[in-house]
This record gives sequence, C-alpha cells and structure tokens, in this order.
Amino acid sequence: MEENKINEKSPSDAKGIGIINYGAGNIFSLTAALERQNITYGMVNTEADLEKYSHIIIPGVGHAGAAMKKLEQTGLVGAIKALTKPVLGICVGMQLITQHSEEGDANLLDIIPLKTKLFDKNLGIKIPHMGWNNVDFKNNLLFEGVNSDTQFYFVHSYFIEYNPTFDIAAVNYGNKFSAAIQKDNFYGVQFHPEKSGEAGERLLKNFSNLSL
Repeated sequence: MEENKINEKSPSDAKGIGIINYGAGNIFSLTAALERQNITYGMVNTEADLEKYSHIIIPGVGHAGAAMKKLEQTGLVGAIKALTKPVLGICVGMQLITQHSEEGDANLLDIIPLKTKLFDKNLGIKIPHMGWNNVDFKNNLLFEGVNSDTQFYFVHSYFIEYNPTFDIAAVNYGNKFSAAIQKDNFYGVQFHPEKSGEAGERLLKNFSNLSL
C-alpha cells in the first residue's frame, strides 16, 4: 500500500512516515490508522528510501527471531541503527530494537540494551497477553494529550524487561514490564497503537510531530 507515498529528493525536505517493509508487519492496520490521522506515509524497501521520510516506523507481529532474520535480509540493519531521525518500533518492532530475545534465542538490533523475555506461566496468567490494559506512562511527548487512565491493546507472549533508565511507560501483567521505551531518537511501544482507538491514533500523531 503506497497510495500516500512521497518522493522527496533532498533529506532536508523529507517528511512523513516511512514504514520498514520487511514482511513481518501488520501493514494494513497501521496504514489505515495513519490515513485516518492524515499522516503521509510510504514503504521503505531500500536504504535510499530512508532519506525520503522524516520519521520511521518498524512494525512487527509474530516471532522476534524470524522477524530479525527477515530484517537482516533487507540489508537495512546498519542503516536503521545509524538513523538520527525519530524511529518507532511497534510490538515485535519494539522488541527488535532491544539486545536479545528469548524467542528463538535471537540477537537483535541492540539499540537499547534490554532483553525480551517469555512470560512466566507459573504466575497464573494467560499467555499470550491479549487485550486491553492500563498503561502507567511518564511525562513524554509520545503520550502528550493521552489521559492517564487510558487503556491500550496488547497481543504478545514476550515482554521487555522493565528498566527505569529507558522505560517511558509500564504495565503490570503477572509482573511489571515496559509498555514503552526510549533511547535518544529510538522509541518502542509493546501495544498496538493502530488498534488502540483514539488514544493510539493520538500517539501515532504525536510521533509524527516529534522533532529532534
């Protein structure tokens, strides 16, 4: 889906959101949410495509290890790690920017030095974690205008360990884990903003307005 794709010729003129197209993302739901917010977007298939957009999203569903292999096959890993523009990883896309995942014992992008772990079934919780949960978020531009009691929609079996250095939002499900993280220009959200109604779309709009 590239209806809204733009073809900027100068990095200084770059605008809109580029979606990393590596075959492991729920592109339709995301692009539909961006369209509802009138956010310009396009697909990133090559390193040159990264220069066309001011913001980058790494989507993802499914298996983190398999997703990392697909991302490596694109040849974009080095270019993504070198980005200085705002980058947002969603669900598995968030897990990919961490160091390592227990899912497939996979080394990931290692942008944020955190680990992705499997929920402990001995905690008496259902796995996967699926449904709406309250998120306790910090004062961060990503959550600007979002009410503190807002719920977001989660679907995942693995979680990112809580670390106050990088955590900008937390949730409790069996144990406390990171619902959103940030290091410099790299952001990640474990929930699906594109499936989280008005609050999720506000978060996507906030991301599209971030400047560094």
